Amino acid sequence: MENKEVLLEVNNLKVYYPVKGSTIFSKKEYVKAVDGISFNVYKKEAFGIVGESGCGKSTTGHAIVGLVRPTSGEIKLHGESILGEKNRHSKEMARKIQIIFQDPYSSLDPRFTVGACIKEPLDEHKIGTPAEREETVRRLMAEVGLNSEQYTRYPHEFSGGQRQRIGIARSLTLRPELIICDEPVSALDVSIQAQILNLMKELKEKRGLTYIFISHNLSVVHHLCDRIAVMYLGHIVEITAKDELFDNPLHPYTKALLSAIPVPDPTINTMKAEIQGDVPSPRHPPLGCCFHTRCPFATDECSKKVPELREIAPEHFVACHFAESL
Repeated sequence: MENKEVLLEVNNLKVYYPVKGSTIFSKKEYVKAVDGISFNVYKKEAFGIVGESGCGKSTTGHAIVGLVRPTSGEIKLHGESILGEKNRHSKEMARKIQIIFQDPYSSLDPRFTVGACIKEPLDEHKIGTPAEREETVRRLMAEVGLNSEQYTRYPHEFSGGQRQRIGIARSLTLRPELIICDEPVSALDVSIQAQILNLMKELKEKRGLTYIFISHNLSVVHHLCDRIAVMYLGHIVEITAKDELFDNPLHPYTKALLSAIPVPDPTINTMKAEIQGDVPSPRHPPLGCCFHTRCPFATDECSKKVPELREIAPEHFVACHFAESL
């Protein structure tokens, strides 16, 4: 990337949820949703996080935006920690980091008109006069492809794609430095997905936005993102540029994910990278490498030693003991 200014730093982030129902005589157990991940996000880039359901990618996004309290670790914006109680809930931090939710139906208050939904952050932060706020909202609506005449309509009068445009407009009202995109197109039809992705790409270029784009769909992430992190069972197993990831995946799990992408030409015989079994429970994760129970290349070392996320090639990080030889 041309601009390497670091906007966000995540260091050894952990999010554990205590398991209910334990007795006073039993050891307290936790679901390890996120188990010690680290990464940086550069200014004006789209950073993708992909993985299977339950891998911890959405929890990571929610921890960054303040919807989930991390168990431990460090999150910095412009080099300053944002995990303190005072900072986490401050209006200043809310202006810097916003989120676009997965479900465009439940993320909007059905009692509010569209104009009120988008204008609410401006009202809360008392930005501008009432007339200026309305003008800002109408301008944002036009920017995301909505008609300003729809200002007084209610969310139930819109389609899923239109509601997600409303969510995007709302995320832009405070001019945030970072937007967490939590699977923003997974609930939409395929044709609408393309429209929303193209809109987000256009807004990124026009406004110089920085995204963390969370998805289980590698094709979607490849279309929008500059770099991609692959998560498995609460860990990051690979981080690199999108083209490098698709052309030269090094972790066995990444290879399996890429081989599962459907090819539209039935005459092409693709090789499948097979993995065995199911994803282990984050309540009782395996010792050593988190992927060794399903990896066809696993050895005794993999079951005993946790692999470090190390740089195998320039800007290509992999958490695998044998990444160079696979």
